[in-house]
Amino acid sequence: MQTLEQRGIYLITGIMASGKSTVAQLLAEKFEKSVHLRGDVFRRMIVSWREETLPDATDEAIRQLRLRYKLAAAAADTYFNAGFTVVLQDVMLGAMLQETVDLIQNTPLHVIVLCPSQEAVETREAARAKKGYGLWDVSELDRQLREETPRIGMWIDTTELSAEETVEQIWLRARGEARVKE
Repeated sequence: MQTLEQRGIYLITGIMASGKSTVAQLLAEKFEKSVHLRGDVFRRMIVSWREETLPDATDEAIRQLRLRYKLAAAAADTYFNAGFTVVLQDVMLGAMLQETVDLIQNTPLHVIVLCPSQEAVETREAARAKKGYGLWDVSELDRQLREETPRIGMWIDTTELSAEETVEQIWLRARGEARVKE
């Protein structure tokens, strides 16, 4: 097992079916002591009164989404404080990416944005058992990613990259451009 010399928090985002879960797991496996934190788990914990984030999201759905990100940031900090390298992955688009970055207290914080082409996302979505799209449209989420999400951290076009190649890119570039907080 390889390890980077310095622990950190790695926040991986992108639209659904961009490869976040697979890449996050492979990246976490590179560290001797690590956690793969799936932000969506906090959404699934709500048993009753959960409102899904849909294209026409209600105020309550947005409030719950912000709560999810706040809990994920707190969990990332808590695991980091316990000595773990943390790989946090979730769909964080638009201003909420910066809001989440601001919530995370520990450093170094690396932000990685996976941004394959719409065609690649559609192909990946069709090939996987878990379906994320239905009411959401790939082109709308892709637009939110590319037009509304702040250009912070490391943006990687993974259209032609395997998950392993994507992790290698992150691994090689982690010391510089992906660091959002030092």
